[in-house]
Amino acid sequence: MSEREAIEKARRIVVKAGSSSLTTPAGTIDADRIDALVDVLAARRDGGTEVVFVSSGAIAAGLGPLGLTRRPPDLATQQAAASVGQGLLFARYTSSFARYGRTVGQVLLTADDMMRRSHHRNAQRTLAQLLALGVLPIVNENDTVATDEIRFGDNDRLAALVAHLIRADALILLSDVDALYTGDPSRPGSRRVADVRGPSDLAGIELGGSGRVGTGGMVTKVEAARIAGIPVVLTNAASAARALAGDAVGTLFHPGEGRRRSTRHLWLAHATTGAGRVMLDAGAVEAVVRRGKSLLPAGVTGVDGDFAAGDPVDLCGADGEVVARGLVNYDASEIPDLMGRSTRWLARELGPEYEREIIHRDDLVVLTDGEKDE
Repeated sequence: MSEREAIEKARRIVVKAGSSSLTTPAGTIDADRIDALVDVLAARRDGGTEVVFVSSGAIAAGLGPLGLTRRPPDLATQQAAASVGQGLLFARYTSSFARYGRTVGQVLLTADDMMRRSHHRNAQRTLAQLLALGVLPIVNENDTVATDEIRFGDNDRLAALVAHLIRADALILLSDVDALYTGDPSRPGSRRVADVRGPSDLAGIELGGSGRVGTGGMVTKVEAARIAGIPVVLTNAASAARALAGDAVGTLFHPGEGRRRSTRHLWLAHATTGAGRVMLDAGAVEAVVRRGKSLLPAGVTGVDGDFAAGDPVDLCGADGEVVARGLVNYDASEIPDLMGRSTRWLARELGPEYEREIIHRDDLVVLTDGEKDE
């Protein structure tokens, strides 16, 4: 079965639409566009496929009512716009899906929900139960409470992580362009890239910046396709029906080989940046990268940055190369006193609460070539 046929026959699918596909240039909700997209999603759901819809547009939908003409640069105003726009957007979806007798459920996630084990499992259970009850979940980032440090940054990555969360069979990314092109689609000579099977297919391709009202550009869509681990089609909203039918539209990203990482590890690798750095000796690099071990204080040679326990930090070898990222168990100020010590010594001298890893292997992801499979 081809990848296109697999999308046509998928039993569970995630569809993501960007802000520019859902709103007018003035920043208001485009009812006609939403209805047209809902027509497609409802038809696929009526055909027996479980559909999860990841919708951008909350901030964009709030711009008009707040009298703003463009996306605000500061987080506080973005969150205010999201607070206003999210209700308007979901009300519109509720009304549009009601034309087909379909009930929708709102699911607002933060990156923290992917990171913390209890939140992650709860989100997974909630989405599974919504699908079991015949509800079509509509997912968005919870922009009103997310902070700069723990944001997904764009809904392309969110959609890829949601696809992992629900074990989806395919992912459709709807944008304001109909495919990935070798350059600016408006330039003569630019051609559509029909298939991407690996990094070599992207060599020399110009990946543009973010769009009019969204945060994600082509770079984030390519990254989302890379981490999804399932067939991914990138196209525009007008081609959504054909993409779901398995037609040769847009750009098809073929899944890579190998075992898929956990959602939490994907979040760490692709949706976070290190709040600081922890330097490792050669033995610790070997243990972490090739043997899948936790990072112990004995292997730490230095620390850089001002981070708190629970923050993501980069792990670096002696040459400064980032080899892994993980959620640290100590504040930056605590680590110098622990470096080079065994956990047994630390427990004896400082107390039993110090007999723990700098980073546990379950909270650590390798970022270099030759990494150990998760």
